[in-house]
Amino acid sequence: MKLLTFVVPSYNSEAYLHKCVESLLPAKESCEIIIVDDGSTDRTGEIADAYAAKEPDCVRVIHQPNGGHGSGINNGLKAAQGLYFKVIDSDDWADTEALLRVVETLGALEEQGGVDLMVCNYVYEYTDTGKRQIMRFGNALPEGRILSWSDTHHFYITQQLSLHSCIYRTETLRKSGVCLPEHVFYEDNMFVYVPLAYVQRLYYLNTDFYRYAIGRQGQSVAKASLIKHSEDQRIVSLAVFASHDVPKIKKENPKLGRYMHHSMSFLMMIAVLFTRIANTREADAQVKEFWKEIVKIDPKRGKRMKFFSRSGVFLLSLPGAPGRLFCRIMYAISHRVVRFN
Repeated sequence: MKLLTFVVPSYNSEAYLHKCVESLLPAKESCEIIIVDDGSTDRTGEIADAYAAKEPDCVRVIHQPNGGHGSGINNGLKAAQGLYFKVIDSDDWADTEALLRVVETLGALEEQGGVDLMVCNYVYEYTDTGKRQIMRFGNALPEGRILSWSDTHHFYITQQLSLHSCIYRTETLRKSGVCLPEHVFYEDNMFVYVPLAYVQRLYYLNTDFYRYAIGRQGQSVAKASLIKHSEDQRIVSLAVFASHDVPKIKKENPKLGRYMHHSMSFLMMIAVLFTRIANTREADAQVKEFWKEIVKIDPKRGKRMKFFSRSGVFLLSLPGAPGRLFCRIMYAISHRVVRFN
């Protein structure tokens, strides 16, 4: 059995798939790479097959009809044979030195019974300017030892466990039953959030592992795409909200419940913000309907989320022109602090 499975969901990725796969091959002795060709119409499938022929002990390929990023992750998880599971988007890559450190550390952790989740740093690589921004977690997660949630500290609002930072135990993912919707953007938030309730042992490795390429035209985090796919943000937020009884979790495991509430608040903020930056009355109506659906799922928790969340989502949801203006201001500030597109 391999130590770690990398799943690379790929759609029309011929321009950057080489860089992604080459960055993972230094760990080929202990890792497998599953490239999921998601109905590509360019040479992505051909490139993937060439890697599988060249590295048969390491690289496998799944060719599927186009089902979207979530479908690629679902099928990769079904096929995974590694003890741990990591998604690397085809336009991103791994730092070689950090990769080898990750593999070495996971091997050492297995000798201690393993963990359910390893968290690493990730780096925004701004392809249009050449600048970098590193997202670290040292203030929230003590280094150098296996942790329980009770050992964790406060997460800042911008510190979100994400697809880029998380390496889950494969068994933990399967136990959680996480299954992502097809043809829905931003579904990776579900992939990270749903299994959290099944994490008992975690570990923070302070290394800049995942390199997140950002700034490419047409990317899903570009402003035009955020507006176009804002419905997907709302769909994912509704699914995440319905996935767990967070107040119950908080009673049994206070710090886990606190982080899950923190993460949910952030998702709600993003869903509302990216809907309203369209600056239309239609968007206002969509936000109003969004909160109706949230309250329908859990009236008490939904109202608390809307009116008392520290993320300020209530202010973002204010009706009419004042609310839209506040959203545009908050978007500008957020973009300046973390240039996410």
